Amino acid sequence: MKLYYATGACSLSPHIVLNELGLPYELVRVELSTHLTADGRDYTAINPKGYVPALELDDGQLLTEGPAIVQYLADQKPSAGLLPPAGTLERARVQEWLTFIGTELHKNFSPLFNPNASAEGKAAALSNIERRFGFVEKALAGRDYLTGANFCVADAYLFTVVNWTKFVKIDLAPWPTLAAFHQRVMARPAVQTALREEGLI
Repeated sequence: MKLYYATGACSLSPHIVLNELGLPYELVRVELSTHLTADGRDYTAINPKGYVPALELDDGQLLTEGPAIVQYLADQKPSAGLLPPAGTLERARVQEWLTFIGTELHKNFSPLFNPNASAEGKAAALSNIERRFGFVEKALAGRDYLTGANFCVADAYLFTVVNWTKFVKIDLAPWPTLAAFHQRVMARPAVQTALREEGLI
């Protein structure tokens, strides 16, 4: 499989999952400002949406959207335990977290990375992030990961988004449980590998 990624972007989540699962993959870096791949191809010709991640399967099909990709990957190796079986409430809980992270956290970071966003827009986004972090802080109380003692695909996504705080200068001190979660996930060997491969450490 081939993962199209941008350094430190939300594509880090499936990158981590690929490493957690021990699945073989090839990385293709995308420069989002130019929509060119590292080897000079037009990324929009590969993925018309123009953003990452995108996963090219062995048969040439393209799968996009991070939450869909990580669930697909986890289902390729269910014995790894990164995603509960389909049809269970536990599976729905992971999907619930993936949706929350994507719509309530991920999207609120967008204005903070946009140089054209207004000061008011950035302040509103930051306020939203702070409220959402408060919710996650309470949800993580007494547990190592979002759904309990075991790491799942939603944890990879949450780690990726929380990792952006250092780029937009959000101090995690008000959310010590979330900060501890971030450090706990960062210490995982699969996460370290992904961070090294993207030049983030």
